[in-house]
Amino acid sequence: MYKLIFLFLICFGLSSFAQTPYFQQKLNYQINVTLNDIDKTLKGDETIIYKNNSASTLDFIWFHIYPNAYKNETTAMFQQIKNDPSRKKKLEKYSTGDIDGFNFKVNGQIAITEAHPNPQYIDVIKVKLQSPLKPGDSVSISTDFKVKLPSYFSRSGFADGEFMVTQWYPKPAVFDKDGWHEFPYLDMGEFYSEYGDYKVNITLPAEYIVGATGILQNADELNQYKTTGAKNFATKDDKPTLYVPKDKNGTKTLSYVMNNVPDFAWFADKKYVIAYDTVKMASGKTVDVFTYYYNKKKSLWLQSVDYTKDAIKNYSKWIGEYEYPIVQVVEGPKNNASGGMEYPTITLITSPDAKAQSLDAVITHEVGHNWFMSILGSNERANTWQDEGLNTYYQFRYEAEKYKSNSIFGDAIPENIKALPVDQFQAAIYNAMMGIPMKPAIATSLEKFATSDDYSMTSYIKTALWMFLLEAAVGREKVDNAFKTYFNDWKNKHPSPLDMKASFEKSLGSNLNQYFELLNKEGSFKEK
Repeated sequence: MYKLIFLFLICFGLSSFAQTPYFQQKLNYQINVTLNDIDKTLKGDETIIYKNNSASTLDFIWFHIYPNAYKNETTAMFQQIKNDPSRKKKLEKYSTGDIDGFNFKVNGQIAITEAHPNPQYIDVIKVKLQSPLKPGDSVSISTDFKVKLPSYFSRSGFADGEFMVTQWYPKPAVFDKDGWHEFPYLDMGEFYSEYGDYKVNITLPAEYIVGATGILQNADELNQYKTTGAKNFATKDDKPTLYVPKDKNGTKTLSYVMNNVPDFAWFADKKYVIAYDTVKMASGKTVDVFTYYYNKKKSLWLQSVDYTKDAIKNYSKWIGEYEYPIVQVVEGPKNNASGGMEYPTITLITSPDAKAQSLDAVITHEVGHNWFMSILGSNERANTWQDEGLNTYYQFRYEAEKYKSNSIFGDAIPENIKALPVDQFQAAIYNAMMGIPMKPAIATSLEKFATSDDYSMTSYIKTALWMFLLEAAVGREKVDNAFKTYFNDWKNKHPSPLDMKASFEKSLGSNLNQYFELLNKEGSFKEK
């Protein structure tokens, strides 16, 4: 059924296209932050060393101050939620948040700041530089800040004693060959961030258990997490070993280090159960695996470490080896608009654990974003498909191979289809997806999707189907080899769709112009 779509595959030879020379800026963060769990605030300071690797001289740097997206109902985030019927119930009961207390300094001198000219962009600020930042030069930018956390109705906030501290610190916008990307925070629509090296000190009441991007530097605390977590992984029962702080009445400062990642997030609760094990990579490298969840009777989270290990092993085999020394998964509050939210080395799962294979699938999807978002740092706002859809393609393979299931169809898959060999099962599933109405083109940028349904069906499902069409034409092994080439060419960088295309063409030895043109096709991929 795919023959008309893939006539282009008889054409061989690499396509060529002109591109502006690639560069990416380099950031080094030192952040200190204190959590006040009574008034739900953060008080912090940061120093950023910003290196200009572009050929342009910079007179200013745009900063995201994302907590201001929660400040009032005039922001771009609130306007998006209010205009989307499926998300309006988020606003039935909520508390606002914001960020202030800035005193920006550039190389120790007080800096002038300006608001963004768009009144909905109150979560973006311009920091002016006293002297031009020339190509190859670096500048030190520092500021204090104070965050009032909102109640949890989007990605950041608090709920039932748990703190989800995400998109919380002043962060330079990306400056790349296309210029500045100083877009606002949106509830539907993710991020695009510069890679940086992070050193973060988190001070909070000593009873809290914390999961954060990177490696915990406090040897005693880390050892307790591992010892406690290993016991819980071994027993997997309803009577877990619980974390016991050394000083219930005091505070502690936890230090984290992580290099070459596009973001830093952390999560804290006094009630987490810790589970821990390791997974060994093909190279011999050992990765720490932590999950943090709640002590509920017969919780499906008892298997969460195993699910995480399976995800890491499979994605490493299919795409390229996991880059980081640690992977973590956190149980969060229910979110009515997503199953989870990913950050480098750590992810929050916000879907109820209705059954084992659905929890496994959502953990796998969110862990998979360590590849498609973190290691391969595409612009998620402009090209939503390049992280969500490519990730979903591999999630669907994981579900098919492990369970003969698919998250889209769930229990509706007939038994005779489940009885098929895996390759035939997956072909049948994708053939059924052909019949799902998906009008927008895959290449639609985030702000142009009319509804969240259009966004999710197109960015996730239609893109996975697009990838399967290539698999059906050239074979799974060649697709995996193409992804491995893409991974090796662009890991820890910002690949565009054209960059992905070039890597695939190099691997396959084929001109993929017609295939990539399908990204602009509205409607289904069915043959006429």
